[in-house]
Amino acid sequence: MGKLSNRVNTISESQTIAMARKSRELKAQGVDIISLSLGEPDFATPDIIKNAAKKAIDDNFSYYTHVSGYVELREAICKKFERDNGLHYTADEIVVSTGAKQSIANAVLCLVNPGDEVIVPAPFWVSYLEIVKLAEGQSVIITAGIEADFKITPQQLEAAITPKSKLIILSTPCNPTGSVYNKEELRALSAVILKHPELYVLSDEIYEHINFCGGHESFAQFEGMKDRVITINGVSKGFAMTGWRGGIMAAPKWIAQACDKMQGQFTSATSSITQKAMHKAMELDYATYIEPMRAAFLKRRDLVYGLMKDIPGFKTNLPQGAFYFYPEVSYYFGKSFGAHHIQNATDLSLFLLDVAHVALVPGAAFGDDKYIRFSYATSEANLTEALKRMKEALAKLQ
Repeated sequence: MGKLSNRVNTISESQTIAMARKSRELKAQGVDIISLSLGEPDFATPDIIKNAAKKAIDDNFSYYTHVSGYVELREAICKKFERDNGLHYTADEIVVSTGAKQSIANAVLCLVNPGDEVIVPAPFWVSYLEIVKLAEGQSVIITAGIEADFKITPQQLEAAITPKSKLIILSTPCNPTGSVYNKEELRALSAVILKHPELYVLSDEIYEHINFCGGHESFAQFEGMKDRVITINGVSKGFAMTGWRGGIMAAPKWIAQACDKMQGQFTSATSSITQKAMHKAMELDYATYIEPMRAAFLKRRDLVYGLMKDIPGFKTNLPQGAFYFYPEVSYYFGKSFGAHHIQNATDLSLFLLDVAHVALVPGAAFGDDKYIRFSYATSEANLTEALKRMKEALAKLQ
């Protein structure tokens, strides 16, 4: 067997994907697994979007498009930013990619040089650190715990900035915690960033539409910030289109052009059919097509929050967006059942997979192995059964 590159050897496998794989393997063996590991809406893509894609196939819209997406799609995305976020972009400041993950990778690879520092608030989404590694940057972690609702302060941000700081990656609503930064919190962070002209912001807003606190706030809205912010969005979460692979970046023109150049060497454009589906998604009446899904997630959140209170030792906040809980579970550390000896959340996740047949993701994937991430993007019946199984299994730990 040949020797792999240092580049691939230094990055870790996504633990969310690893847990999903383990649960699929057990399911294939006939084990009744409830998987709460992947961040994937269990709703179907709205028919109006599917019909737009079918029409594109029938119309033979099956050729290469512009690397950044065909221009009418990018213009529709500009209208979405104007309508929903009060942000004015032109089509040459928009890049459509094969999912928000590629949009993030494009931005990091285009901005970060070896040795540059990238500030990452923890808990963080699993891929941020690995993408920074690929760019040979250095991640600088700022930790915000449950007592702070997992949100960093301006003082923490200021203390983390050095002459090597190039980028901060911020996610709101946040995966894995469900925390949402309000307008004043973002304004206070932007005031710090504006003091450092070489520092840019990658604002991951993929969960924009799954928001339970009255509306989404974009980081680029504040005076002086639009030229410093790369806004990441997409259709996976808000429109139940995970498999379509449609990501969106809005950025200053020079960054968008660089990402177009980078993407042109990796993938070129995303699927032309996906682009037509995205175009329809940008034009939808959210009250009709998105609000029912958001309302269902809110109902599930409240169901899980109530059930979680009945489990001893789970400390949790009340998430204001996305579709995750991120409870602190150190109460169970040092306890055992059979061959399972619980020293951290990874041990606890494997115990719950083995004994409760519930798949979760340990907090080690997001920066702290005292927590587990629990996705409630599944049916109320599944959630009720999963919490029941977890409670019964955890009671066996002594």
